[in-house]
Amino acid sequence: MVKPKPLPTQHKGPSDSPGFLLWRISNIWQREQRAALQPLGLTHTQFVMLAVVTWFGSDEPLTQAKLSQLTGSDPMTTSQVVRALLANGLFERESHPTDTRAKVISASRAGRELAQKAVTVVEAVDREFFAPLGGQQSSLVLHFQKLLEKE
Repeated sequence: MVKPKPLPTQHKGPSDSPGFLLWRISNIWQREQRAALQPLGLTHTQFVMLAVVTWFGSDEPLTQAKLSQLTGSDPMTTSQVVRALLANGLFERESHPTDTRAKVISASRAGRELAQKAVTVVEAVDREFFAPLGGQQSSLVLHFQKLLEKE
């Protein structure tokens, strides 16, 4: 039997690969967020879009394209989530004040109330999840921000 060739990698194994570690950590974190948001009837993606619209919507008219950009979600996912949140009465859509082709998305009263509940749930999960980092959490956030600057 021929021994298979190892992967042509610079890492000793998966536990040395930053990409693999990020993938694993992200999966665990998403699982915990999903479980915490389920009683509120939200997926994590729905929460993110609801929170962004609630947060930024009072500062500027938010179109679906701008929401996609702010959340880093692809346009198709954004469209699907916006439709679901509209159907659930959490978003409202109206004409854009200056662009007749565009629609402005805003959070309804029910959406704002749910966003306020959900953000406390999400932040509680974050506190517990990132607690092992102690005082290094702010450093992690700075590193994440630096990685996002490439976008």
